Amino acid sequence: MNHYETLIVIKPTLTEEEIKAQIERAKSIVTEQNGEILATDDMGMRKLAYPIEKQERGYYSVIYFTATGEAVHELERQMRYNEDVLRFMTVKYSSKKEIAQFEKMLAKAKKTESSQSAEESPAQEQSEKEEA
Repeated sequence: MNHYETLIVIKPTLTEEEIKAQIERAKSIVTEQNGEILATDDMGMRKLAYPIEKQERGYYSVIYFTATGEAVHELERQMRYNEDVLRFMTVKYSSKKEIAQFEKMLAKAKKTESSQSAEESPAQEQSEKEEA
């Protein structure tokens, strides 16, 4: 199993639920191919360096995972045909130095993920209290 990072840029015209669904779809493709999702880093809506398909902005998300080359091939094939994905890029980490850097980025992404989920929990509890 190799270490990979895939950056996905999703169209900004989608709703938040549709964006999350696109990210989950990419994750499920990896897991269906016996890959393991290690972390995700949702970078949010950002301005693109240049317009792509007449879009000035895009939603950036990075998925860190371990998988075989076939899983990456299938992920890229599915992303290529997905009209909601503006761009994607997969990077393979193979040498010891690259894997060490991968581990650092993975730790940072996990830390960001846990802080985001901690921020969402009180907001969800508050909305549940208001509904009751």
